[in-house]
Amino acid sequence: MSNIDLSRFHRTFFDESAEGLDAMEAALLRLDVGQADVETINLIFRSAHSIKGGAGTFGFTAVASFTHLLETLLERVRSGQRQVTQPDVDLLLRSVDLTRAMLRAADGGDAADVDAVARLSAELEQTLEMRPAAIAVVAAASAAAGWKIRFLPKSDIFASGNDPLRILRELDRLGEAHIACDSEALPILADATPETCYLSWTVELRGDCDEGAVRDVFAWVEDECELHVEPLVPAVQVKAAAEPETPAATVKPALRVVEGGREPAQERRSGDASSIRVGTEKIDALINLVGELVITQAMLQQIAGNLDPVQNEKLLQGLSLLDRNTRMLQEAVMATRMLPVDAVFSRFPRMVRDLSTKLGKQIRLETVGEGTELDKGVIERIADPLTHLVRNSLDHGLENAEQRLAAGKDATGTITLRAAHQGGHIVIEVADDGRGLDRERILAKAAERGIPVPANPADADVWQLIFAPGFSTAEQVTDVSGRGVGMDVVKKNVQALSGQIEISTNPGKGTCVTIRLPLTLAILDGMSVRVGDDVFIVPLNCVVESLQPQSGQVRTLSAGARVVKVRNEYLPLAPLHELFNIRTDAPEPEAGILVLLESEGRKVAAQVDELVGQQQVVIKSLEANYRRVGGISGATILGDGRVALILDVAELVRGYARAAAA
Repeated sequence: MSNIDLSRFHRTFFDESAEGLDAMEAALLRLDVGQADVETINLIFRSAHSIKGGAGTFGFTAVASFTHLLETLLERVRSGQRQVTQPDVDLLLRSVDLTRAMLRAADGGDAADVDAVARLSAELEQTLEMRPAAIAVVAAASAAAGWKIRFLPKSDIFASGNDPLRILRELDRLGEAHIACDSEALPILADATPETCYLSWTVELRGDCDEGAVRDVFAWVEDECELHVEPLVPAVQVKAAAEPETPAATVKPALRVVEGGREPAQERRSGDASSIRVGTEKIDALINLVGELVITQAMLQQIAGNLDPVQNEKLLQGLSLLDRNTRMLQEAVMATRMLPVDAVFSRFPRMVRDLSTKLGKQIRLETVGEGTELDKGVIERIADPLTHLVRNSLDHGLENAEQRLAAGKDATGTITLRAAHQGGHIVIEVADDGRGLDRERILAKAAERGIPVPANPADADVWQLIFAPGFSTAEQVTDVSGRGVGMDVVKKNVQALSGQIEISTNPGKGTCVTIRLPLTLAILDGMSVRVGDDVFIVPLNCVVESLQPQSGQVRTLSAGARVVKVRNEYLPLAPLHELFNIRTDAPEPEAGILVLLESEGRKVAAQVDELVGQQQVVIKSLEANYRRVGGISGATILGDGRVALILDVAELVRGYARAAAA
């Protein structure tokens, strides 16, 4: 073992420890104090146990020592020696936070906050020293007698690099081990494979050791075996500590986990045979290669369009098959980056719990559609905007219990996080049943800050004012919100993801913020349009319709801006040839085609020369490869090898809507 460089396993340890802490936190938040269920307690215990074992193996002694205290407290709850209380849950949640901070420090090679570790360790030790009111366990007799261990490895245990014999040798260090091998499952030599484990073992271990020490030996294979650990003697009866003269009571049975049994979903690890941990950079490289394959396939398809279908029948059939397989490969590769939106939603129960306590409000959090899948890149970048929205609902949206009761509502306010697929998009809603937005107050605040507002603005335009930089209607600044920062960042972040954000509110009933996002940032369904000799891609989700205007539909305003009348609605006209300074043979709207685009609840009519077609395109960053270009969100490569620019519809709509309003 001394020649093995364990540092190469650190990344896996830190990743799996982070997953374990997330599982612990989620389980603690849903724990029913006073009626804790077996599965939840086991999940919390095993997460702490795994982190402690890994930290000890890799030499992170501070983490191992601290999590040992956690494990000891949890073992008492698990064995029935202690009833979990609300102060225990609070202490364990703070311990999860500190363990997370210690692991981050260890990952970066830094020292942890020694004072914080000492303070919380002292709290845990003090909690452990408090004797249970009803039971004092007498376990010395059974520990001294020893343990009966049944160890049944899974057949593929060798694939993970584990050696059952090495594990059995470790038991000798704990006491006198009598080991019996069960070879009934061993096939004849001709049918046996060296990669498969056919054996199991029964061990009688005699010595002064506790069950935790025995299970520690099997910590690294607990997901790859079935393990039973039982005392060699019957469980000792115990007497109530506070009432020594009363008849003996029996110990509550331990909440025992059968290691080879069916695990809860939250407890599955990446080491499971059904999954594999792959770095995101490898997946991104694969996605880029598939993108290049899509472009190459489009080139071949375009060339094939000029071939004689009779003479080249087999070639065209092969290209058609290539097209279908390429699309299936593209969808399969994209699916590897898809994660359930619960990866974001799961952080909010803890935040709502802590902030509701700080604000003195009664709040419940409901989540709907947390299994809805979204691209990993989108999930990572939508987390902060959703955090701002939830905090705003907590602080501004929901009233306190007295105000809610006075308004005839339930004393407990509700925040609902909802996710669902709609076409090629995902829609995420943050809704509350609070006081709603105050139109007059928002308009007064806008006037106070000098924000231009049109006369008699629509409600949708008024609600959009809260996204202005520095805008806040809070009466006082708190450490939760009220500084006028956050909502403008929310909008910018959503727009950077090619998404849209809308607000609907009902005074006295609540507010709902809706975010509409593309499922992935790598592939786009688009409409190809020609302007002069150039081709542009318009995101298909922004296209309402296309039409050829008649004379009289287009009118010029006094400021020089032009609008087009479509079914009694006047829309700003956006001639793309003027915007991008392109020579065109159809400068007048009546000679071209208008594509009606919608973003943020507003519409604009983009003037183009021709509709080329509809296609899926691979998005390339223009800013990373060239520079930022106004009105353009990215670029792609067409089947003929030319570069086509992708329109930034949100920016286009905002610019021309302002010009028309002026």
